Amino acid sequence: MKKLSLFTLLSVFCLISCGEKATNTTTSNQENTAQVTDDGIDAEQRITDLGITLIEPNAPTANYLKAKTVGNVVYLAGHGPDRPDGTQVIGKLGSDLELEQGIEAARFTGISLLSSLKAEIGDLNRVKNIVRAQGMVNASPDFKQHSQVINGFSDLMVEVFGEKGKHARAAIGMSSLPSSIAVEIDMIVELYE
Repeated sequence: MKKLSLFTLLSVFCLISCGEKATNTTTSNQENTAQVTDDGIDAEQRITDLGITLIEPNAPTANYLKAKTVGNVVYLAGHGPDRPDGTQVIGKLGSDLELEQGIEAARFTGISLLSSLKAEIGDLNRVKNIVRAQGMVNASPDFKQHSQVINGFSDLMVEVFGEKGKHARAAIGMSSLPSSIAVEIDMIVELYE
């Protein structure tokens, strides 16, 4: 009988102890989630503060989607440098366009991507991380400042999203791009679950 009582006592102690640990873990996880999701950045407000007007995404020109969400990840197709007036920045860096024009083209491309992203997810505050981007620069063979061009995009993502706008990326020179656009960028975005 004493062995059973001791066993029962140990079982009760274990249940109480394990229950406290589970409660503490749950509380800790809730606190961590609150810190991750409440970083004080309102992406929608930042866009307004920066004077950026998102554009109405145009329809894809072929059998593909501008954005596709799989789980909590959004994959955005390659976008070009769409100006607010509906035109695009066209030309080749190093022959037709100067570096500053390329940087501006990459920023326009970022705005185009944000426009499609918002159309896909509804609210840019759902963005947890800009994960990766691939930047393609329409450039002459002697042009060497591809990464500086794509900085126009990368800087915009950090302006809008803060630290979660920092991303892995590639900046690649191309001999041509569709419709002679100066820049094309695609990106991968993680959403809060």
